[in-house]
Amino acid sequence: MQNAGPQSIDPRNGGPRNAGTQPPASRPAVLPSGGFGGPGGGPARALQRVTASALGPYQSAVVRIGFAATYLFFLLRELPNRHELYGPDSPWHWDLARRLTNGNEAFSVLMWTDSTVWFEAVYALTLLSAAALLLGWRTRTMSVLFMVGVLSVQNRSIFMGDGGDNVVHLMAIYLVLTRCAQVWSLDARRAARAGRRAAAGLSPPRDIVGPVFWVLLGYVLVTATLMGGLGGTWWLPTLLWVIWLSAAAWWAVDRYLPHSEPRTLLDVLANLAHNATLAVIMAEVCLIYATAGWYKIQGSRWQDGTALYYPLNLDYFTPWPALSDILGASGLMVMVLTYGTVIVQVAFPFTLFNRRVKNILLVVMICEHAGIALLLGLPFFSMAMIAADAVFLPTAFLMWLGARATIGRRRLLSGLPGRPRTPGEAGEPGAASGPVGPPEAGPVQDGRGGGPEEPRRQGGAGGHTLVG
Repeated sequence: MQNAGPQSIDPRNGGPRNAGTQPPASRPAVLPSGGFGGPGGGPARALQRVTASALGPYQSAVVRIGFAATYLFFLLRELPNRHELYGPDSPWHWDLARRLTNGNEAFSVLMWTDSTVWFEAVYALTLLSAAALLLGWRTRTMSVLFMVGVLSVQNRSIFMGDGGDNVVHLMAIYLVLTRCAQVWSLDARRAARAGRRAAAGLSPPRDIVGPVFWVLLGYVLVTATLMGGLGGTWWLPTLLWVIWLSAAAWWAVDRYLPHSEPRTLLDVLANLAHNATLAVIMAEVCLIYATAGWYKIQGSRWQDGTALYYPLNLDYFTPWPALSDILGASGLMVMVLTYGTVIVQVAFPFTLFNRRVKNILLVVMICEHAGIALLLGLPFFSMAMIAADAVFLPTAFLMWLGARATIGRRRLLSGLPGRPRTPGEAGEPGAASGPVGPPEAGPVQDGRGGGPEEPRRQGGAGGHTLVG
């Protein structure tokens, strides 16, 4: 996505970006004194912050990658069993699923027909959309297809899966409203290349894939709406139509009015939707842990510290029987882990007001979910919860992690035969070690070592246009 041009909002000064109002580059990003957004203008400053940029670009990218990877690996693992779980050979056969979806007004494109070919096509499309969303390719389109695929497969047989499928179900809807491709995505690479071409005075590359996607998906959307195939709720058809029509608006404004007020307005609306959705994701994670912790407190087995003992002795939850036996034989360890689980889950929402304590509990919860995956054999539930926890990871840590991954990738590629070594790539000293993406998508450091921060300028990798 292109920048808003000379009249766009600059997060550094809270007003139009032009040569006369920009602060010196060497000074920290602060708001001017007095007036709109100055000291004493808390609400105005907060409004400026949530409208001028999409906050948490690294956190939203990790959430996107985590949930796309979770469902991709789940679909791949169940590939041999797909017909028995969700397809024509399922014990919960198509007629039962049809009656259930008619009753609860759930959405599933698998209810359009009981054809085996249609089931295979939907399953394959969900697989491909998860892989594309993981890579950040055409993120806006792929996030919609990913949501449709997740809802369709899960609503076909709602009794399959564990607690993790509910989290994936919700997050697949939320990701549609976020600008989760600002960094660590192929869209960010494409936007960076387009920015370099624009800086060199070259015309932007002509895109064909985006408009083709828009036309094809529009035909499907119109047909499904006329045939009543979008479920019985009002919000899903509304969401799909708003996204499809807004894609046309973004394309038209980018093409004919790239530096206009309508372009700035679209950026502001997209930023508001992203930031509001990010807040909902955070609240959702807190609600999950709070309700889980308080329900555990009411259980007698959690109160006496023996709750963990029982799943460790169930065959269904013991992928490593020897390891489960060793842990279950220690009464002290069982009691510590049982009480520790309750304490961490109940306390986590209250630790968000203290960054250091929050980060410590975040590490503990991630280790807890890793233990659940190993000891209880619930890898996809654990992956989904870790991906949800990632929304609270510090920005500084994610930037460091991305830099290390970039350096490792370049060193790996530099060792391949026939790979040219040029200054500024493949591990050369002059190479940038940060995540690949447009320069404007990098976060502003607030000097406190973490937390979602706003980009320096509104980036072009959000994927909100016909070409994204």
